[in-house]
Amino acid sequence: MNLQTRIQQHFAASIDTKQKALAVLQEPILTAATMVFTAVQNGNKILSCGNGGSAGDAQHFSSEMLNRFEQERRGLPAIALTTDTSTLTSIANDYSYERVFSRQIEALGRNGDVLLAISTSGNSTNVNRAIDAAHDCGMQVIALSGKAGGSMKDLLQAGDVELRVPADSTARIQETHLLLIHCICDLVDQMLLTQG
Repeated sequence: MNLQTRIQQHFAASIDTKQKALAVLQEPILTAATMVFTAVQNGNKILSCGNGGSAGDAQHFSSEMLNRFEQERRGLPAIALTTDTSTLTSIANDYSYERVFSRQIEALGRNGDVLLAISTSGNSTNVNRAIDAAHDCGMQVIALSGKAGGSMKDLLQAGDVELRVPADSTARIQETHLLLIHCICDLVDQMLLTQG
């Protein structure tokens, strides 16, 4: 196959996935952004987690909140639970890798905080345990997933938001997750600017 054709196929598949996501995720994206805005306005914070590329997305989201997205504004309280290697490795060593996020939430999570939980398959055990820990702390959850939603979808409660990308390719799901994160950041900025 011509390599330029493969490039074109990647672009076409990414565009198609995003168009399909737009058709089903507009309202949940707005709900998720409102949840983040309400939390930070009430003095709460956003915790985020994921593995591999999803860990990168969790950190990307946190940096956009803490510093800024595209508008000048105050920094917003967000913590990526994926960045502290001493904490991650000590929890994995003393307990298990399945608890690397939930243990941090037990210490840092508070009623009114929000967890951004990212798993392309919805089957990441440590992310799903983080959802359980967040609920135990009185936190709401924004779940970014794909495929069939995995076991993550069954953990969500009333008041949580599921942003499940309608795709099976991990690459396409991750590309769309980044767009969803940028949408949330932009909407939060717009809400802050509108508020005055």
